[in-house]
Amino acid sequence: MTRTVQFVTFGMFIIDDFSFADEQGKPTGETIGGGGTYATIGARIWLPPDTLGMIVDRGNDFPQEIHNRLLTYGSDLWHFRDDLNRVTTRSMNSYRGEYRGFEYITPRIRLTPRDLVGTRLMRPASVHFICSPKRAHEIISEIQGIEGWNPTTIFEPIPDRCVPEELPSLKAVLPHIAILSPNAEEALSLLSLPLIVTKTAVEDAASEFLKMGVGKGNSGSIIIRSGALGAYVMTSDRQGRWIDAFWSSAENIDKVVDVTGAGNSFLGGLAAGLFLANGDVYEATLYASVSASFTVEQLGLPHLTLGSDGVEEWNQGSPHKRLEVLRQRMTEK
Repeated sequence: MTRTVQFVTFGMFIIDDFSFADEQGKPTGETIGGGGTYATIGARIWLPPDTLGMIVDRGNDFPQEIHNRLLTYGSDLWHFRDDLNRVTTRSMNSYRGEYRGFEYITPRIRLTPRDLVGTRLMRPASVHFICSPKRAHEIISEIQGIEGWNPTTIFEPIPDRCVPEELPSLKAVLPHIAILSPNAEEALSLLSLPLIVTKTAVEDAASEFLKMGVGKGNSGSIIIRSGALGAYVMTSDRQGRWIDAFWSSAENIDKVVDVTGAGNSFLGGLAAGLFLANGDVYEATLYASVSASFTVEQLGLPHLTLGSDGVEEWNQGSPHKRLEVLRQRMTEK
C-alpha cells in the first residue's frame, strides 16, 4: 500500500563548490547543497523515505559519489530526472573573512507544483518553497489550480529578496501561506527595522507580520528563526513562544561546526513535526530544532546509519532522545 506523501520541497538540488580567500580562491571541492536538499533531510530525520520526496535534476556531469551519498538516505526519497544535454545546477560559495558570496555558475531549473504531476510526489500534505514573494504567489496559484489539493504551505523567503521593497508582494501572498519563516535578520530587513537581533525585536517583528494576516482567516503561523536565540513561534490565537536551539548553551558551542542549511533543515523538521504532532505548530518546532541540531554538527549533510538494534541513527545519535531532552528543557522554563 502506497503511503501518503507528507512533505515535498520545491527547493532545488545544487552541487556546491567552495573557495576561500586563503587558498587563492580556487574551488576546494564539491558537496551536496541546495536549500531544498537540506529541508528534505530535515524531514527525513523523522519520517521514512517513502513519505517524503524531492526532485533532483541530474545533468551529464552528475558525480557518482554524490549519487551514492544520496542513496544512503533511502532511494525512495529522490525523484531523479536525467538530462544528458545539460549540466547539473552548481553554485560557488566564496568566503572572504566574514563575508560569504553565493552565485550560480551553471543554469538552474526551478521546480513548481506542475513538476509533481505523474510522479508519486503528487499532492503532498505539505510543501516548502524558498523564493521571492512574487514567485511564492505563482506557486500558490499553481496549487490552487489543482482541484482537491490544499497542502500546508511553508514559505521561506529567499534572503536577497528580504528587503522593504518586497513587502507589498509579501502582503499579497500571506493570506495563502500557512507558515511564514524568515530568519531574524530577514524579518527585520523586510520591516525596515534596525538589524540588531534581540528577543524583543524578533517578538515585535512577529507581531507585525501577524497583523498583516498570515493564512486563511489569519489562521497561519509566523516562525522567526533566530540562531542561538532559538525560534520564536506565534499565531493569532496563541501566545508567542520561544523554542530553544538545541545547541544553545556556551558549553555546547563546539558542537556548532557549520550553520549552512540549518534553517532549511529546521523547516523540513517542522513539516515532519506538524504531521507527528497533529498540527501543533509549537510542538512541531521542537522537531524542527532537533533537525537543525544535526545539520550544524559538520560540513554538509548529517550522516545516517543503522544502530546494532536496527534503529536509524543520525550522526550516531537519536533524534527522539534529543527531542525528549529539548521537551524537558522547555517544560522546566
